[in-house]
Amino acid sequence: MTRSTHHSSPVSPDLLHGFVVIDKPAGWTSHDVVARIRRLTGLRRVGHAGTLDPMATGVLPLALGQATKLLEYLSEADKGYRATVRLGLTTDTDDATGAPLVERPWQHVTEEAVRWALAEFVGTVQQVPPAYSAIKRSGVPLYRLARRGQQVTAPPRTVTIHRIDVLAVALPDVTFEVACSKGTYIRSLARDLGDRLGTGGHLRALRRLWTGPFDLRSAHTLDEVAQAAESGALPSLILPPDTVLPAAPALVLGPRGERRLVTGQALGIAAAHPGGTVGRAYSVDGAVLGVVQVVHGEWRPHKVLRGPG
Repeated sequence: MTRSTHHSSPVSPDLLHGFVVIDKPAGWTSHDVVARIRRLTGLRRVGHAGTLDPMATGVLPLALGQATKLLEYLSEADKGYRATVRLGLTTDTDDATGAPLVERPWQHVTEEAVRWALAEFVGTVQQVPPAYSAIKRSGVPLYRLARRGQQVTAPPRTVTIHRIDVLAVALPDVTFEVACSKGTYIRSLARDLGDRLGTGGHLRALRRLWTGPFDLRSAHTLDEVAQAAESGALPSLILPPDTVLPAAPALVLGPRGERRLVTGQALGIAAAHPGGTVGRAYSVDGAVLGVVQVVHGEWRPHKVLRGPG
């Protein structure tokens, strides 16, 4: 795929207010995709949550316009991946893009051993992120320090791996699907699997299948987005902002409640939900107004997507 500089015909920004899910191609950074969508939509306010490595493909949800205010809910979401690990070789980046480090025999490994080893990673575990990661030390991403030749070890973090389903054991390759919490590095899982089996290993392929409520069924290639921009059909690809909180309680506000919301006042509506619960606020005509939150037993504005007037 070429990185065309073509700028689409303009579409009203009011119609481009929500989420578009991109099936990220291999070789593109998440920032590359954001820049491309900015050009195609003519919007400056485009953001993503949950960076995908350039090697990886799959679900990359982008928020457009005021929906960028809702990215925090997406960054907290669980994610699902399909991964292929190559046993017998470690690399400095823990994936296939890195320089080879150590080669070890893998021929003694059995499918049963692979399944047992993977099962041990399920649950809440301590994981050391890769040295080549965007985690920052004193404001500098670790990958920059690693590229300068500095010795880099990221501090371990607590992550949750909900399940691992083995799809294929065609040694030295192992393919599986994993559902996990935010902050989980599948490259680290590949490295740790190789360590557990005594063979070393690295991530050979990675595809994100879903993140929060967004999955491949609602994803579009960059070419599809470009074609939609060319034909004026971009709005048909945009999912509404409330898609990011599908299970949150919904409140429909009359004119008075809508005015209170957009001016930042408590709504005067008692809540039968615990403090901290977030909900979706709508106007009587079904427009998404924003996100509200329970504070001291009543609903208050939290993220307002419409200004007063």
